[in-house]
Amino acid sequence: MPESPYPMIPVDEAIAIILREVHPLPAQSLPFTEAAGCVLAEPVRADDPLPPFPASTVDGYALIAADHGPRRIVGDQMAGYVAGMRLSAGEAARVTTGAPVPSGADAVVMVEDTQEQDGLLTVNASLSAGDNIRPVGSDIAAGETVLEKGTLLRAAEIGLLATVGRAVVRVHPRPRVGVMSTGDEVVEPGQPLQPGQIRDANRYALMEAVRQAGGIPVDLGIVRDREDALARTIERGLAEADALLTSGGVSMGQLDLVKPYLARHGVLHFGRIRAKPGKPLTFGLLRGKPFFALPGNPVSALVTFEVFVRPALRQMAGHADLHHPRRPVTLAHAVRHHPDRTEFQRAIITPRADGTLTAATTGGQQSSRLLSLRGANGLLILPHSQGDFPAGAQVEAMLFDCL
Repeated sequence: MPESPYPMIPVDEAIAIILREVHPLPAQSLPFTEAAGCVLAEPVRADDPLPPFPASTVDGYALIAADHGPRRIVGDQMAGYVAGMRLSAGEAARVTTGAPVPSGADAVVMVEDTQEQDGLLTVNASLSAGDNIRPVGSDIAAGETVLEKGTLLRAAEIGLLATVGRAVVRVHPRPRVGVMSTGDEVVEPGQPLQPGQIRDANRYALMEAVRQAGGIPVDLGIVRDREDALARTIERGLAEADALLTSGGVSMGQLDLVKPYLARHGVLHFGRIRAKPGKPLTFGLLRGKPFFALPGNPVSALVTFEVFVRPALRQMAGHADLHHPRRPVTLAHAVRHHPDRTEFQRAIITPRADGTLTAATTGGQQSSRLLSLRGANGLLILPHSQGDFPAGAQVEAMLFDCL
C-alpha cells in the first residue's frame, strides 16, 4: 500500500483544529414555541413582576389576620379579574388559588380551617399576616434576569419565556447536518443482501447521534463510488445543511474518493489522526462549512463522532460545555493496549458507594463490531506511548450522558 500523503496528528491537536475552525451559527429571532433545543444568544429579563398582584396560594377566605370572632362574608374574588372590593375589620371574602387578594386583607385562611354559616365565617386556625399570600414579585422581580445568555431552552425554560411574555427570542439555531454513507457495497436496511453487500447502519446511527448532540440531521442517502455522484450529493448537502458528515471513502483505496475531493474543492485541515479506532478521520472546510469525513467501520464512525464531531456541533449551536465529561476510573480487569495510538475502548462504567468509578470493557474492541457499543456508557482513553494496563490501574474515561 502506498504511503499516505496525510500526516498523522495527535488527538488533542485534531480537536483544537476543529474547534478553531468551527464557529457558532449566527443568532436568529424565533418564536419561543420553535426555540426548544436552541441556545439563547442574549439574556432574557422580566418586564413585570410575578405575581403582578398579591395572590392567594390556596382556596379559602381573605381576611385581616388580627381580627377575632366571626367575619361577615362580603363577596367573592375569583382568579382572572379584580373584584374591586376593600375589606374592613370583621369582614372576609371568598378567594380561589391564584386570585388577587382583596385590598385591606393581609392573610388567607384555607377552606379546611373554616366554617361558613348564614353568611358568617368562623376561623378554626391561628393566622399571621402574610399567611397563604404570594407578595408582588416574590417569584420574579421586575427587571430580573430569568435566563442567561448561553442557556439551553428545554421545557422549564420555554415555560419561563411564556411566563415573562417573551414571544420571540434570539437564539443560535440548531445546526443542520447533512449525513451520507458512501460505497457501492452499501444498501438500505430493508433491502435483501446480494453477494458482497452490507446494510447501511452508519447513516442511521449518525443521524441519531446528530439529534442527541442537538443538531438536525439531513438525510443525504447513500452515495455510490463515483465522483460525479459524490459531487452531486455534496452540492445538495451544501445547499441544505450547515455542516456535512460522511462515512466511508477516506482510506487509501482506489475508490476512497472523499479525501481527494475535499482536498481539491475545499480546505483539508487533516486527513489522519493518531487514534484507534478512527485513524482515517478527515476534517476540512467546504465553502466555509465544516466537513467531517468519518471512517466506514461502524464503531470508528460513532466513536469519532462522539470525540470530534459532537463538540463541533455543540459549538455551532452556541453551547459553552462542548465535551462529554471525563473522570478517572479503576479498571476491573487487565486491558491490552498497543502504544502507537490513543485508543478509545468501549466500556461499562459503574459508580461505587464511595463515589469512585470502576470500568470493564464491552469485550472485543474491533472497529467493525458495533456490538461493542451496545450498553456502553463511556470510553476508556488509553494514551499513546503507554502499553498494557493491569487490573486496578486508573485511567481516564469519557462519560456519556446516560451516566
